[in-house]
This record gives sequence, structure tokens and C-alpha cells, in this order.
Amino acid sequence: MRHRRAVILVSFSGVDGAGKTTQINALQRCLAETGSRVSLFSFWDDIAVLRRTREKLGHNIFGGDRGVGRPDKPLRRRDKNVRSWYMTIARVFFYSLDTMRINLVVTKARRSATEVVIFDRYIYDEFANLLPCGWIVRICVLLLLRCTPRPDIVYLLDADPQVARARKPEYPVDFMKRNRESYLSLSELAGMTVISPLPVLEVTQKVMEGIQKYCSRTSVNCIPSLAPQHTRACDENVRAGADR
Repeated sequence: MRHRRAVILVSFSGVDGAGKTTQINALQRCLAETGSRVSLFSFWDDIAVLRRTREKLGHNIFGGDRGVGRPDKPLRRRDKNVRSWYMTIARVFFYSLDTMRINLVVTKARRSATEVVIFDRYIYDEFANLLPCGWIVRICVLLLLRCTPRPDIVYLLDADPQVARARKPEYPVDFMKRNRESYLSLSELAGMTVISPLPVLEVTQKVMEGIQKYCSRTSVNCIPSLAPQHTRACDENVRAGADR
């Protein structure tokens, strides 16, 4: 009997500075080494609805710095760390639009010729901005989760807030701590696979192990590049990437 081959969807979530980009780059290198067809979506750049309008409104209303923080160039951002009742209403509205958009993106990705689709952040990262919350907003989060297409593999990269902020200094440590707790709470609601703070190489190995386990436990054909006999090449590539 010939099994169908399906696209594997993998998402990476976590606080700023958790190491998502590092792990995504390592996974891309590994898959490219074995000849897999890979597509990458950056949630904010490729999926979020009215991104530029939201950025402009947020900057005009709350001020704060723009760009990406670096250890040698820390920023003071004011966007998702601003909490108020009207911001909660605005977030629920925009996140609802993003939920509709992600459904379209995932449907198209499932029909593509790509073998692995990687999401650099997913809509779960937005939902984390609504937590903790009262019962009304919690119901909204649960409804949005029910309307959200779940990737095949959902990673939450956990990180020590102080270490994460040192890597990407954009938000106060107190907010980073609260944000981390929001992610951990969301992981229980969304069924996310939490990878604890570990050295880069060990996290990458866990990422690859998760994909291998998915392939082995599903009835969907595993793509050739992720078959067991190819894991050695991936491991060597991961080590090479970690040493750079």
C-alpha cells in the first residue's frame, strides 16, 4: 500500500532572545544538507495582518525604540509590554484577523510541494500577550485556539529571562519574567512541546529528535531526508553549525 506524503509544519515560539533564530537556522542547514525542500515563514513579516499600520500606531501612541536590540545596542521597546483594557480589546481584534490569515497560509502550505514548512513564531506568540487574563479574555483565547490550525510539531523554547534579555535587550527583565510565565501557561492550553534551557547543540538535537518521533509515529510517509539512515548527516551538520 502506498502512503501519502504530507507537508510537515514546524513552529518555534518563545520569549525574545530564547534562541529561535539560532535553532531555525540549524534546522534549515540540516534539512538543506539532506536535500529537503524547506519554506520559512516569519510570522510578523509574512502573516500578521496590517503589520505596518500596527507598528506605526504602536510607535505613535506609546513611543519606544524601533528595530532589534543587540548586546551592544540595547533598546527600550513599548508595544506588547504595554497592558491596558483598550490594548486588550485591540489585541483580540487584530489576533482574530491573524487567526483567519494563518488558516489561509497553512492551507496553502499543506498543498505546496515543500516538504517542511518552518514558522519563525506562530500565532501562539500573540496569544501569550493576552495572558494572564480574566475569564472573558481567557474564553477569547480558548476560542481563538480552537480556530487555529495546529502545526504538526510545536516547539516552545524556554529560556532564563535574564539570559534572554542579555542576548536581545529590548524589554525590562520584569516583563520578560511575566512573559515567560505566560508562554508556559499557554503551552498547557495549546499542547506545545517545551524545550528547557540547554546548550545550543542539545536544543538542536531535541528539535531533530522531535521531528524524527513525529515521522515514526504517524502514518504519513516520512520525507526521505528525515529517514533514520540520514540522521548521521544531520548530527554532523548540527555540530558544525554549533561550532561556528
